[in-house]
Amino acid sequence: MKGKVVAINISERKGVPKKTIVQGMFRTDHGLEGDAHAGNWHRQVSLLGIESIEKMKAIGIEGLCTGKFAENITTEGIALWQLPVGTKLKIGETIQEVTQIGKECHTKCAIFHQVGNCVMPTEGIFTKVLKDGIVKMGDEILVLEEEKVL
Repeated sequence: MKGKVVAINISERKGVPKKTIVQGMFRTDHGLEGDAHAGNWHRQVSLLGIESIEKMKAIGIEGLCTGKFAENITTEGIALWQLPVGTKLKIGETIQEVTQIGKECHTKCAIFHQVGNCVMPTEGIFTKVLKDGIVKMGDEILVLEEEKVL
C-alpha cells in the first residue's frame, strides 16, 4: 500500500490549526522538531488524509485546508484509520509506527469551533518516530511489512 505526503504542518501551541511548511525534521522518540505535540510519548506525530478533509468540504464546511485539523502530516492515498496499531510506515526518510487510531475529544478545541466538526477523532492517526529523517511535501508513504523494518 502506497500513499504520499500532501503537506507537513506545524504549530507552537496545542489545539490550534497548524501552518504548512515545505519540509520537517522528525526525530526518534520526539516527533516533528518545533511542534507543540512533539515529545517522548505515544502521540508524537498526527496524520490525516486529504480525503477526510475533502469529505468535510463536501458537506459544506468552508475554509478547510491542510493543517486545519492540527495534523502534522496530511496524506493522500491511504485509509489511515484502517491501519492496525503497530503498523510501520516509511514516510520520507523516516520510519514511524502507528500507536493510536483516532482520539477522544474531551473539549471542543479551536479547530472544532472554527470548522463546526472534526474528523481527527475518527479518521486521524498517531505515530511515534522510530528512525530520524526529513519528510517533504510529495514524499512517498509506504506501509512496511514487518521483515522490511528489521
